[in-house]
Amino acid sequence: METADVVKAVAEPIGSAGAAFYFNPDTLAAGKELGLDGFRFYMLGRGGVMGDVPAKVVESAFGYFSTALVDKIWNSAKDRVAPADAAAAYLEANANLGRKRLADVPGLAEYCAAAEKVVATARPAGLPLFAGIASAPVPEDLPARAIHLTAVLRELRGSMHLVAITATGLDNVVAHAIRRPDDVETFGHPHPPHISEEDRRLLAEADELTDRLMAHPYGALDDAESRAIVAGAEAVNNALT
Repeated sequence: METADVVKAVAEPIGSAGAAFYFNPDTLAAGKELGLDGFRFYMLGRGGVMGDVPAKVVESAFGYFSTALVDKIWNSAKDRVAPADAAAAYLEANANLGRKRLADVPGLAEYCAAAEKVVATARPAGLPLFAGIASAPVPEDLPARAIHLTAVLRELRGSMHLVAITATGLDNVVAHAIRRPDDVETFGHPHPPHISEEDRRLLAEADELTDRLMAHPYGALDDAESRAIVAGAEAVNNALT
């Protein structure tokens, strides 16, 4: 398979499967045990891989939330739980979802091997959220390992996409409003931003640049590994959704 085809083929299933645990009922229950509601567990658990950082760092790494919302949720959450502890619990919730849903998925060993090669090849410069989760311990059992690596690959593309958006000059909040117009208020923005045709053109340019940036880590795969990661991403996503 051509690298560009692999990058495009895995983008959607990894994007979906890598976020499947975020607000899963079992994840919400794990957060509740720590005294965190779903949104606080999401933000502290996902961002906690970067450590006990200021809210502004989390805002920059997440990319699309308002300053006021991140300040409120991140700071109130880390007053209750240390970010590193929340991150460990959040990733364990993800691992447990894998153990629950992926045990019978074929090809996980090959998928994990290919995913690990991509992660090892990726350059973490300028990608703090990816660098944080890529530094977390990887579960040993295959179902948990597969879903963990899927989350890591999701953060890789998400972080790369923010770099691409910045490179085009497009405002990140505008980019998010184009892609997810129904979530503007949920992300802390009381009014949707004005969106021009030029904005839409720049987002398309950022999408293309993201694919080009992702070609470096995925380019490390040989043909068999490429087929394994495409098949594995689809199988994992199907099992989760």
